Amino acid sequence: MTERSGIFAGDDPFAIARTWLAEAEKSEPNDPNAIALSTVDTDGLPNARMVLLKDIEDDAFVFYTNYGSAKAREIEQAGKAAFVMHWKSLRRQVRVRGLVTREDGPQADDYYASRSLKSRLGAWASRQSEPLSSRATLVAEVAKVTAQQGPNPKRPPFWGGFRIAPLEIEFWADGAFRLHDRFVWRRISLSEPWKIDRLNP
Repeated sequence: MTERSGIFAGDDPFAIARTWLAEAEKSEPNDPNAIALSTVDTDGLPNARMVLLKDIEDDAFVFYTNYGSAKAREIEQAGKAAFVMHWKSLRRQVRVRGLVTREDGPQADDYYASRSLKSRLGAWASRQSEPLSSRATLVAEVAKVTAQQGPNPKRPPFWGGFRIAPLEIEFWADGAFRLHDRFVWRRISLSEPWKIDRLNP
């Protein structure tokens, strides 16, 4: 096994990722849990956007979205996605590539219920990624669903989570003279053990 120490030490990449995120929460001014999520469409054209990572589980990374959105449709057809989480304050990043499944059970219900009322109503009102004639139209839709759903709306059936189970996780830290430190954890399938390599910067 590749010798690792300091911020790269440990036998569990998810634990390392949680530790790095916890450190970033102390130094990043905004959204330390922001990830640049990458998908591909049916023509193989890449797409990327920022979303918020909501959980690092023991074996997966979880975020939530509208299932009708472009990213969700692309994920559903490919079954795969990648993301990078970058912290300027720490000069570190985590890159993940893996297989994606839905999280639309009780865990999604609990997370939805934890959001502010306006965010919950906004999830009902937005037809994410579809054309919108004006902001006034969106505001009117929010008013409409507020009247329909009341003060305690249930999670919309078209809104929930995705769980990315990695086949590859790379931890990167800035080094002097651009001699960065990079360690990549790879496995052929989710049931296989990790193989860890140090990479050239």
